[in-house]
Amino acid sequence: MVGKTAVISITRHGIEIARRIKENIPEVEIYAPMKHNDSTSDINWFTEQTSQLVANLFKTKDALICIFSLGAVIRLIAPFLVDKKSDPAVLVIDDKANFVISTLSGHLGGANALARLIASFFMNSRPVITTAADVNETIAVDLLGRELGWEIENNKNVTKVSAFMVNEEKIGLYQETGEKNWWHSSSLPKNVIVVKSLDQLRSLDFKGALIISDRIITDAIILEKSVIYRPKSLVIGLGLHWDTNKNDIESGIHAVMKDKGLSPMSIRNVSSITREIKIRGLQKFSDQYGIPVEAYDKDRLAAVKVPNPSNMVQKYEGTASVSEASSILSSKGELIVPKQKFPPNLTIAISRIKFE
Repeated sequence: MVGKTAVISITRHGIEIARRIKENIPEVEIYAPMKHNDSTSDINWFTEQTSQLVANLFKTKDALICIFSLGAVIRLIAPFLVDKKSDPAVLVIDDKANFVISTLSGHLGGANALARLIASFFMNSRPVITTAADVNETIAVDLLGRELGWEIENNKNVTKVSAFMVNEEKIGLYQETGEKNWWHSSSLPKNVIVVKSLDQLRSLDFKGALIISDRIITDAIILEKSVIYRPKSLVIGLGLHWDTNKNDIESGIHAVMKDKGLSPMSIRNVSSITREIKIRGLQKFSDQYGIPVEAYDKDRLAAVKVPNPSNMVQKYEGTASVSEASSILSSKGELIVPKQKFPPNLTIAISRIKFE
């Protein structure tokens, strides 16, 4: 379900349909003309022109469900269209709810999924989906891994590779990390070939490529044909002093990830030791980048086997490791970057999450 959703109905039958939708999705807001006011409080009764209402809602809502003709909806929203990354989802439903039409932002906006959901509320209603990836039941390149929190590094090749996908051109798939259950079927589309190394994607046999990795890709031939997905696969362990500031943390993480060829887009969280008083610099870093912090008490950290224990850390923290131990503990995976020191008040280690 997309976020803020408005249902606009202009007939009495449409109002009945809108109320059925609200019964199943209570958070939606219904808008209907004042002339149909039946003195109930579940509807926002409007007096302005429908065109003005639609204009306002298009700019402020995540989804619009319009219960009137498709042609009218297209004319009303046309002046406000920007692009598929920012336009809201738009659905059109006829006055008998026979068809629920995904009209705008089917993939990124969630209109296709919402159309299927809404159609399920009405007997004999059919969702109308026209996006090629859905019709052909193949991989939607712009949506792959989205529900898992993956991000696309650069959208430059999305349209091109999407076209290769729906036209069944040969596409290479390389997955190094990330969740493995991203595809709903037991077998991939027949034109998608799994490869074991990045170098294989250089082959002219592959028109396009999908790469699921937390590593920085630098090969120009591969970059030109690929869409790169960044799963949340890395945990950054931090050893800190109480006065370590945000800039030190930021520059230290940037330096380590650049040196080790890792993408900051794949950071799931940072980890450290539990303290009675929060370290202000760490909190500011977390708030600015929206990266959560996981903290562990010294006894749990002390139980983790690490390659670089420190007597000095043991003396002051009560455990021989903070950065390495916390990253291993948080990731439940493998330490891939051992402790890196940034004197006098910061150490950084990185672990990769183990995905089943």
